[in-house]
Amino acid sequence: MPLSMHRASVPVFVRALKVLATLLEKGEAHAKAQGLDPDTLVAARLTDDMLPLSGQVQRASDASKGAVSRLTGVEAPAMPDEETSFAQLQKRVADTLAYIQSVDAVAFEGSEDRTVELKLPGGALTFTGEDYLFGFALPNFFFHVVTAYDILRHKGVQIGKLDYLGPVQS
Repeated sequence: MPLSMHRASVPVFVRALKVLATLLEKGEAHAKAQGLDPDTLVAARLTDDMLPLSGQVQRASDASKGAVSRLTGVEAPAMPDEETSFAQLQKRVADTLAYIQSVDAVAFEGSEDRTVELKLPGGALTFTGEDYLFGFALPNFFFHVVTAYDILRHKGVQIGKLDYLGPVQS
């Protein structure tokens, strides 16, 4: 049986978003243990021209829920980018997970051939659903998850590769 678009997307997004939630828990615990205001970590960046931790979580949320919506036609909930605390970021991740997990696998049927158009400032990009998922949506999503990990690691949070990979599933 060929790999379905649902199987190639939803479990991948769910697993990584759960890892992201765990990384955020560890980041908040680290800030508190160090006597730091956790909100300063939420605003931390790797460099000036990159989004802060909050922005990385917001973009991981947008990338995953946007991919599911574009592939299925099931409208994703709007989430304004207003998070400034770990609690708010955790809620964003939880709300994203709830949406992604609510979309029926049947809605993904035929999405590998669906036309997906992204309107970007430099022009539109057009993909088949399969090319969009594997060539744009998943790489973009993981860029933001790993950048959130990198910010936390850079700020001294005791996390490593296994924290990023999360629990091994068989």
